[in-house]
Amino acid sequence: MPPRATPSERQKRLGAELRKMRLAAQVSTDHAAGLLGIDRTKISNIESGVRVISPERLRTLACNYDCHDEAYVEALAAMAAPHSRGWWDAYRGQLPAALMDIAELEWHARKVRAGLAMHVPGLLQTDAYARTLFAAALPPLSRDEVELRVALRLQRQQVLHRADPIAYVGYVHEAALRVEFGGPKVMRAQLHRMGELSEQENIDVRVIPFRAGAFPGAGQAVIYAEGPVPQLDTVELDAAHGPEFLHGQSQLDKYRAHLDWMEAASLSAADSRDFMHRIADGF
Repeated sequence: MPPRATPSERQKRLGAELRKMRLAAQVSTDHAAGLLGIDRTKISNIESGVRVISPERLRTLACNYDCHDEAYVEALAAMAAPHSRGWWDAYRGQLPAALMDIAELEWHARKVRAGLAMHVPGLLQTDAYARTLFAAALPPLSRDEVELRVALRLQRQQVLHRADPIAYVGYVHEAALRVEFGGPKVMRAQLHRMGELSEQENIDVRVIPFRAGAFPGAGQAVIYAEGPVPQLDTVELDAAHGPEFLHGQSQLDKYRAHLDWMEAASLSAADSRDFMHRIADGF
C-alpha cells in the first residue's frame, strides 16, 4: 500500500506508540526492519503514521519488543486494522483536517470529559449557538464554511445517542452560561437543551459557579478522551490556530488533575440542571 500523504491524528498516534515501544526496548530501526523484512526507512514511515502496518506485523514487533501488555497490544492492533471510511471523511478537503481528527477521537473514545470556561461544549450545542460561535471567527469564515462546520459539529453529537453511546461529562463555568452567544433567544434554547441532555444516563453536565473562585489553567477548552486502555488516552486543546493533541504521560496527568478539580468545584448534576434552567428563564 502506498504511503499516506496526510496521516490522521489517530494514524500518527499509532505510529508514535510503536516508536515509544521500540525505544523502550532499545531496538534500532535497522533491527526492527529486519524483523519485518522491510527497508529501515519504512519503519520510520510507520512510526510517523505515513505508512500502514498490519495487525499481524504490529504483533510481531510488540513480541520482539518484549511488550507483554496484551490489552495495550490488542488496542493498537485494532487501530491498525483496515477500517471503512468514517462519516467524518465526507468533510475532507472541505474543512481543516484537525476538525475530522476531533470527530474520530470522540468516535473511538470510551468516555469524554470536557472542561470549558467561555462557551458550552460542542457536543451539547444547538445549531443556532454553533452558528453564532463560528460566525464570530477571525478572520471571518465564508457562509458556506460556517454551515459546513455547523453540520460537522452536529454530526459529532451522534456519539451521545448511538446504540453504544460514549459516557460524557461536561464541566461548564457559569461564565459560559451567561455570555449571550446569539442573543437571549438562542441562549435560552441552548441552556434548556443542555438541561434536557443532562437527564440522559450517559451525559453528565456540571456547572462551576462563580463562587468557586480561581481555577487552574488558562481557561482554554479541554477535551480528555479515554481510550480503550489508559495508555491511549488523549487530550485535545482548543487554540486560536486550531486544535492541539497531547498524549505524553505528564500532559495526561496534568489535564486529568484539572478536570478532577472541576469535578470537585462543580455543583451536583441535579443542582447544575436546575441552575441552567434558572439562568435560561432569566434571558
